[in-house]
Amino acid sequence: MNTFPVILPCHFGLEAVLKREIYDLGYEIERVEDGRITFTGDADAVCRANIFLRTAERVLICVGRFKAFTYDELFENVKACPWEEYIPGNARFWVTKANTVNSRLFSSSDIQSIVKKAMVERMKQKYDVSWFAEDGDDYPVRVFINKDEVTVCLDTTGESLHKRGYRTQAGRAPISETLAAALIMLTPWKGDRILVDPFCGSGTFAIEAAMLAAGIAPGMNRAFMSEKWTNIIDKRLWYDAVSEAREQIRTDVVTDIQGYDIDTSVIKTAKDNARRAGVDKLIHFQQRPVRELSHSGKYGFIITNPPYGERLEEKEALPVLYGEFGERFAKLDSWSAYIITSYEDAEKYIGRKADKNRKIYNGMIKTFFYQFMGPKPPKKDRKADG
Repeated sequence: MNTFPVILPCHFGLEAVLKREIYDLGYEIERVEDGRITFTGDADAVCRANIFLRTAERVLICVGRFKAFTYDELFENVKACPWEEYIPGNARFWVTKANTVNSRLFSSSDIQSIVKKAMVERMKQKYDVSWFAEDGDDYPVRVFINKDEVTVCLDTTGESLHKRGYRTQAGRAPISETLAAALIMLTPWKGDRILVDPFCGSGTFAIEAAMLAAGIAPGMNRAFMSEKWTNIIDKRLWYDAVSEAREQIRTDVVTDIQGYDIDTSVIKTAKDNARRAGVDKLIHFQQRPVRELSHSGKYGFIITNPPYGERLEEKEALPVLYGEFGERFAKLDSWSAYIITSYEDAEKYIGRKADKNRKIYNGMIKTFFYQFMGPKPPKKDRKADG
């Protein structure tokens, strides 16, 4: 089976989490860049990456990588790429996006237009035609230019991988599914430990945690653009990947995952989302304000995305909100808390300096992932367990 570079975009600052996922799938990493990781794979790898990866945004096949300082160089290098090995003569193809950073070529619209023209010229020669009907399947192309290095790719995913299919509604300032999964995977939390999200909104943290605990692959219940690319990917490979995913589901898992929110309608949305994700029996959602945060268990985790106060009237309420959270968290003396927020005074009102924090972009918003570490639970007595 032919191999090629597979490129996986991800959230800036979370490349290490995606690297671990790629290694766990059994692939060798070729290159790590800010917000993007490349590994060598084949058609089977495309299917498995789309279905199993929790923290990648999409799965791209790299068709060419080269330097270009002028539009003429861009045209000639794109024309030299083997497009006919990937795109049939009747396909509909277009440049869906062009990103450029620190490069001499900076006009996204011009880049898109020139790349499409170069592809057409190449395929005219290879297919010996003068015109393309483009009435076949879709083959969208993405272009990245960083420091004058151009990468041209086919997008195998279509709608971003954060769209798992379970979240048809979201509350205000929702966290994406891929970012939520990555943040959970940055913590030591495992499925047999307590997890509470006191600002659960549409339930994303709780749902992603439950899917992790139950071994439910994030992409097994959605469709992908490249499922129709039978010239590159045999249909059987998709069926095999889904079968592999089904075999990994743990139906007997027991969890203590809870989500609270002050808004009753939001809780209903979270419950509906959890049901669509197949994890509603693993999560307890409840209408409850943060000032009533409590739990009788020890060594639990809080992982949450509280309000940031992007609007002025909301910002005025944040000192009280974060203060209430800090008071309740202090009473959970053996617990750990992980909070993503852009609120600069979060530590001040929580009443404790974070043990660690990590800068992460949530969309275009610069946020910090504050990590308040609790003690590790004592090791179980092996004889008692026996």
